[in-house]
Amino acid sequence: MTDTKPRAEDINVICGGQGGDGSLTVINILADVLRGGGMKVYTERDVRSRIKGGITSATLRAFLGDRLCIGSKLDLLVAFDTLAVKLYAYRLDSTSVVIYDNSAGDLGDEVDIPEGARLIGVPLSRCAVKSFRRDIYKNSIAFAVVGRFLGLDDEEMRQSFNKRFARRGAQLLKYNLEALEIGFGLAEDAGLSVGSGRYAFETAEAKPQMLITGNEATAFGFAAAGGRFYAGYPITPSTEIMEWLTKWMPKFGGVVRQAEDELSSINMALGAALAGARAMTATCGPGISLMQEGIGQLGMCEIPLVIVDAQRGGPSTGLPTKPEQSDINLLVYGGHGDFPRAVLAPGTPKECFDIAIAATNLAEQYQIPVFIALDQAISQNLASIEPFDFEQVSIDRGKRLTSEDLAAKEEFRRYAFTEDGVSEYSIPGTPGGMWLVQGAEHDEWGLVSTDPINRVDMVEKRLRKMESMKADLPRAVNHGPDTAEIGFIGVGATFGVIREAMDILEEQGIYTQYHQPRTLFPMLDETPAFTAGRKKVFVVEYNATGQIANLIKSCGGLEENIISYLQFDGTPMKAKKLADFVIKELDLRKADVA
Repeated sequence: MTDTKPRAEDINVICGGQGGDGSLTVINILADVLRGGGMKVYTERDVRSRIKGGITSATLRAFLGDRLCIGSKLDLLVAFDTLAVKLYAYRLDSTSVVIYDNSAGDLGDEVDIPEGARLIGVPLSRCAVKSFRRDIYKNSIAFAVVGRFLGLDDEEMRQSFNKRFARRGAQLLKYNLEALEIGFGLAEDAGLSVGSGRYAFETAEAKPQMLITGNEATAFGFAAAGGRFYAGYPITPSTEIMEWLTKWMPKFGGVVRQAEDELSSINMALGAALAGARAMTATCGPGISLMQEGIGQLGMCEIPLVIVDAQRGGPSTGLPTKPEQSDINLLVYGGHGDFPRAVLAPGTPKECFDIAIAATNLAEQYQIPVFIALDQAISQNLASIEPFDFEQVSIDRGKRLTSEDLAAKEEFRRYAFTEDGVSEYSIPGTPGGMWLVQGAEHDEWGLVSTDPINRVDMVEKRLRKMESMKADLPRAVNHGPDTAEIGFIGVGATFGVIREAMDILEEQGIYTQYHQPRTLFPMLDETPAFTAGRKKVFVVEYNATGQIANLIKSCGGLEENIISYLQFDGTPMKAKKLADFVIKELDLRKADVA
């Protein structure tokens, strides 16, 4: 390697082609190799709601430091189909490189490539069919070319294939290793010899890291918190939660049930929670809509349940595979009647784990439904993080009574009026702990009551939880200097975008602070107060109506200080675009003042 090569600090690669071409495979193997070399990685996928066909892609960002979002530019575009080049060409610049499959011919003039960008045509599919009679092996051939271009060591690439394909059988491993060697030969033909790669990779001892999605981390946290029952219906982008729990929950003595629809799944989970199990269900917007009656039952009967909403583009079927945060109103205000709930919002896979634990505890402590607001990007994008610290996990089952506790009582009133709104409870079948469960309004013993005085007392008792739970809700995290006059607010997948935009702005002398709420409802005073303590606060969210901004305003946020940055086109946000927006808005306001 020569001294003129740039150090590998921030690498952005996208691989695209027809669905089923293996774009995600290339990115996942590359993520493993770079992570093994000491870099952190973040991956994003752009897929359509279909089994096969249509242009899909996967994006990798490998970096030194923390960058939980895709980059604003591309270093390398790998295309198994020329349509992928046309689709993603707008993200290229003069320093970008395109490696594409030229089995059907070279790129024509109809593809607009920035001047200076380098094109490398390689007959990936033709060589795969010639050698293996199947073009699926073109992704393994392509990986060798990609690795040579970046500057990866050939032997490291071979080891990565051994690691990935050995468990799939000797024959499959043999074919993929042969495909890798074919790829090395094609790289040589394209001028990508050993040692000619673009980047200088520094040898560093790789620290222990987990490569995990938000869905997997949420499931992991629920299991670590003592979660032992899950019911759900497969629906993008929440399905991986059920897949993870199906694999691991039985090892902890837990049960996973795939229901026939969302109505059944929430009622199964409700029944398990009523019977004393820590229970959870997960879905997305259409499923949350179907669950409303069951959620109302949770509210009336004061039954604890964790409900994960992996938000996607709506309404109706909307954009099933694209990121959005347009269910906030539904989570905060949805349901018939007045009853308490909590809405929590993690911003990283690590926080998904932590908040799943917090949600599982809160549900039992306050006997309420607790929503975890994810979005497609945080749900399904992979990120490398430090291993979880299980020593920090604690379990709080609230005012749960044992048979000994009940034996010491003169009477047990399941829905007894209390100062904090939380009544003691017992598990059905516990001696001395009998109580009635029904959807109708009831008195302290659970007997149906339409008495006006009791009705008011019961509603107010339940709603008192909204105030009493605030001390236990996850607090916001502030990033950046306290003296900054410009602020950001955002949750979920906006986390990495905002953090990088802050760095871009700082380079231009604009200092900002990011207030990252982890509880959206009941909103803690810290969030409206943040809007009053800054000259301008940019609320960044994936929806068209500014649902989070409006929620903050309704809770006392200073409306004249709030500026919404909204995106709802189904594509991931870019930090550079957000930073440019901030600069433009600040300049406009300076002009207005002048």
